[in-house]
Order: sequence, then structure tokens, then C-alpha cells
Amino acid sequence: MSQQDYDEYGLGTRGVRAGQHRTNEMEQSEPIFLTSSFTFDSAAQAAARFSGEENGNIYSRFTNPTVRAFEQRLAALEGGEACVGTASGMSAILATAMTLLRSGDHVVASAGLFGTTTSLFSNILPKFGVESSFVPLTDYTAWEAAITPRTRFLFLETPSNPLTEVADIARLAELAHAHDCLLIVDNCFCTPVLQRPLELGADLVIHSATKYLDGQGRCVGGAVVGDRKTVGEEILGFLRTAGPTMSPFNAWVFLKGLETLRLRMRVHSDNAMALADWLQHQPGVRKVNYPGLAAHPQHALASSQQTGYGGIVSFEVEGGRESAWRLIDSTRLVSITANLGDAKTTITHPATTTHGRISPEQRAACGVTEGLIRLSVGLEDVADLQTDLERALARS
Repeated sequence: MSQQDYDEYGLGTRGVRAGQHRTNEMEQSEPIFLTSSFTFDSAAQAAARFSGEENGNIYSRFTNPTVRAFEQRLAALEGGEACVGTASGMSAILATAMTLLRSGDHVVASAGLFGTTTSLFSNILPKFGVESSFVPLTDYTAWEAAITPRTRFLFLETPSNPLTEVADIARLAELAHAHDCLLIVDNCFCTPVLQRPLELGADLVIHSATKYLDGQGRCVGGAVVGDRKTVGEEILGFLRTAGPTMSPFNAWVFLKGLETLRLRMRVHSDNAMALADWLQHQPGVRKVNYPGLAAHPQHALASSQQTGYGGIVSFEVEGGRESAWRLIDSTRLVSITANLGDAKTTITHPATTTHGRISPEQRAACGVTEGLIRLSVGLEDVADLQTDLERALARS
């Protein structure tokens, strides 16, 4: 089937079927093409492939059937025309920035971005003459005030990491387009199962495939999804030259992850909802951040913009870093790691890990306090997670 043929099918079917092109062996499961290069029938065909006159495989840095299958499947899930797989989520953001920006340009980004993304915009891009302004995610007046004639795109994560704030994608898309800018949304936390930014007006979607798209913490990868020209030609052109390439093996793992994505995201969301509600009533917990809670400031927006609330819960404990570290160290079941989106529940202290390399002022601006703890809620039995955390809270 062609990419368009899957438009009539539901999300579950796309996650299982889209992007598969069987070889003459008629395999049921997608094969892994572990090869660096591909042969040609003749010198003339090689020339035609390199010049772009003929479509086909050339070199696995930018054309590989397994990577292409992953790209087509994710594009079908997000509702995009094209997708480019990359070596990591950060390389997806870098490839997008290097493709769209030039010296003298400007970016407006949300203040609560993943710490490494903030470092990229604050420390790396300025070396190339690109400036960035950071604004509170839900302050739309601040977004508009920060836009200048040099602004090329607005960049955000929604829900945010780790406070799970939710931005109005349609409103920001309208604002961006009114100023001739693109809107780029990191959809890592929700995945296309729970949120489809392109349908809400966003121009590009970023993924760290390392997280929920894989779902079991096995491989590192990223992706950019959008229109055929920007993604399928321009960003692919950057990948072809600069080479932040997704490996075929990792692409195959992500393909298998996409098959169960819809099922997993529902369980992640259900478990996180139960755990967040339970945490609200525990002694020593000052605040719980989860869009599914009625007390969350953007609960109504999340309910209308998303089809589920995701698997990320953060909460603040009394006593600052000392209490937070004691709680984390007192857990026995959950894994102490900064990764997220795993089948196994993970716990981390954002102020000293994911956001540890940005300045204290930047951490304060995005609400990352010393007492904040982030949970990526996995697929275990909720009662077991509650028992583990209850024991740890008592010791903290």
C-alpha cells in the first residue's frame, strides 16, 4: 500500500501495518537491512540514483529500507507527509535547527524545555549567530511579545518536562503563522496516540524515539515529521550531508515498538492517573503535577487537546533536595534513571540530572525546584508502585 492508502485506517492499524513493503521472500515481520551500501544494475543507474533522477537506495546514511519503514509508519501515525529518522531525539532537533536557521535568525522557545534542548538553544546555536528567547509555556502574551522580524520558529514541548504544563497548540500555531513563523512541537510525552499536533496546526513534530516509541529502553533514536518539502527534502538533505543517521537495527526496534504503542500508552496513562491521584493524599507531598488531575491548571485544555494524559507525573516533597534524594534512594522497585517512556517505572531528580546543566535561574524560571521528583510511570501493577513509594515517603 502507498502512504495515502492508510489514511482511511485507524491508529491501531497504522501502527501495525503502515510502512511495510514485503520483499520477494514474503516475510510477515519487517526485515532488518544491515548493510552500509546498495548495488546498482549499471553505471547509468548509479548516476541516476545519485542525481535524484531515479528513486532508490544508495547508502544507508540516508536511504535504508528499514529506516524508511519506520519513517513511513510514524508519518502515518502523526498524519504527516514525510518523516526523517535520526540518531537521537537531540539530533532531530539539531537537524531541524540547522536546516531552518541561519546567522541572524531568532527562535522563541518555551522556558520549561528538556535541559539539553535548552542548552542547545542557549549555548550551541549562538555560536552560529542564532539567538533564542525563552518564555513561559502558557503565557501567550509573552510568546507574542518575544517574536521579532528575525524569528523563524516557535518551539515547545507539551506537556512540558517535568511539570507537565500543557500549551494550546492551535492558539500558538495561529500566532506563529500570523508572524510568518513555523510552530514546532516536541510530542515525546504524548506520542500520536494521545496527541496529534499537525492536526492542531503545528508545522513540524519532533520525537525522541528512545522514549515511548521504543517503549522498553532498548535503543536511541529520533524523528522529525511534517510536510514533504521541509522534511522530505530539506531536513533529509541535511541528514544526507551531515549524517546524524538512525541505524537500521534501531529502526527495526522502533518499528516493533510502534506496533504496541496504542496499547501501551493507554496503560501508561491509566497507571499514571491512579498514582497521581494517590500521591495527592500522601503526607510530605506538597504538590502533584499531572494533567489528568482536576486541580491541574490546564486540565480542561488537556482534556480537549489530548485523548489521554500520558505517563509522566512529577511531585514536590517537603525538605528540598535532601528529602527528595532520600526518597529516591529508598525505593526498591522503581528504577533510578533519567530515561523515560520505559515499560519499567523510572524515578529521577530533575534539578541534578535532566536540568542539572542549565543555570539555577533557568531552573527557577521553569519551576524545577530541589524538592521536585519526576516519575515515568510504567506498566507494573499500580498497587506495587504505591507500596514502593509509600515506603520511600515514610523514610524521606
